[in-house]
Amino acid sequence: MIDPTAASVVPTTDPSTYLPAQPISGDLTDQLLQTDFWTDDMVAGAGIPIVDVPFVSVGGGIGSFVTVDYLRIAGVPTSQMRVLSTLDFPWQTYEYLTRVSQVPRPERIRSDSASRPDNIWGFPSYGFAEGVRKFDLKVLWGLFSEPIFADYYTPKAGNVFEQLERESKRIAYDEMLVKGLVRIVRRRYGGGYFTILTPPEGASATKRVAFRSQYVHVAVGYPGLKFLPELQRYRTENNDYRHIVNAYEAHEHVYERLVQTPSTVLVRGGGIVASRILQRLMDDREKFGAQTRIVHLFRTYINGTNDGYGNESDQRPGGGRTRITMRRRGGDGWAYQGFNYPKSVWGGQLKAQVRQLEGEQRAELYKRMGGTNTPWRKSWQRQMNQGRREGWYTCLVGTVDEMRPSGERILNQVRTAQGVVPLEVDFVIDCTGLEADIAEHRLLKDLLEHGGASRNPVGRLNVDRTFELIGAQSGAG
Repeated sequence: MIDPTAASVVPTTDPSTYLPAQPISGDLTDQLLQTDFWTDDMVAGAGIPIVDVPFVSVGGGIGSFVTVDYLRIAGVPTSQMRVLSTLDFPWQTYEYLTRVSQVPRPERIRSDSASRPDNIWGFPSYGFAEGVRKFDLKVLWGLFSEPIFADYYTPKAGNVFEQLERESKRIAYDEMLVKGLVRIVRRRYGGGYFTILTPPEGASATKRVAFRSQYVHVAVGYPGLKFLPELQRYRTENNDYRHIVNAYEAHEHVYERLVQTPSTVLVRGGGIVASRILQRLMDDREKFGAQTRIVHLFRTYINGTNDGYGNESDQRPGGGRTRITMRRRGGDGWAYQGFNYPKSVWGGQLKAQVRQLEGEQRAELYKRMGGTNTPWRKSWQRQMNQGRREGWYTCLVGTVDEMRPSGERILNQVRTAQGVVPLEVDFVIDCTGLEADIAEHRLLKDLLEHGGASRNPVGRLNVDRTFELIGAQSGAG
């Protein structure tokens, strides 16, 4: 629980206190931008009003929500916490990403029944609540028999968002939310931090507002979309953002065109998002009679049991053997796994093993547990088998050397084990990855350059076992 007497700052409950009587610039100076540690006088001298509050969470997504939810349950009042965010509600970004990647509210997301961000106990689970509420014996039996006799239960996206909204109202989340953009968190002389917020236009008499706190929780989510070099080069050089899209971009226009006009689409990637995109394309063939031809490009083709490296043998790169319990099934190019990580990583033997490892050893275990994978689902397995039989779903294994316009279409030079294969398509949907390098996010970049933070062996922020940013400590903060 937060102890306000230890915060060395006095909580401010009225946001109007950071609106000065006379308008001043209140902007960042060169001195502030170039200095790693700030004094109170430096901030005040720049005309930036200061708000004192012990705990600040930056981001405002589900990460911020879960953290302040835990603290509220522990008894921390809303007056001691502020969530700085451009979002109107915590699940806003997640709902957008699920929707554009073809998981709208009525569809099920890839999440365990007991993984409830709105309920720290995990009970009643999503599945149990759904089964009892609807008296659905099929759901209850599935929970009891998964994954041997039934697929893993996963909750509907809409149900998850509704429960998040319910808990958000219960803990008075809106009382802690302050709208605005955060680009800088700097350490403060004497301990604690300054978090600089750029409020919406007209919300403040100054361009910036400084939140002075002992604790800063960084929960900004994904740094940005990641594009493969040839995809980004084609989009930029040809100013074409309609025919080559990322699965996490809004791209409903692609499906509308495919229903209207027989076309060929290239799907790149072999993970959960690729499987959802394929299911949407195949659903449109069944429901609307679309004559879409699908070419699926795998970089690594899995055709049997495998580990996180994509190997189908029991040999790991660099030597050593993979335990039989650390291998997942696969086939037809896919590596199958119910969730992003095995369930035992959330509280079983894998969690205990991970906590004992550091550096490269932990990174290697993460790679083996994760990797590119997707759940096995009966519905889209049936659709893919039908597509293979009828010839409208085909696979290639390789990489793209070059992409260039070919009339109204896109010519891809695909390098395979048999040589370079030219492939003309009407659309490309990239499902190869979401997360860009952390330095592409301005706040994370500033933490690396001025906040004392560093990278871990997989290129993410380096944290200790309590998830504190190593090197970013500031006094007791």
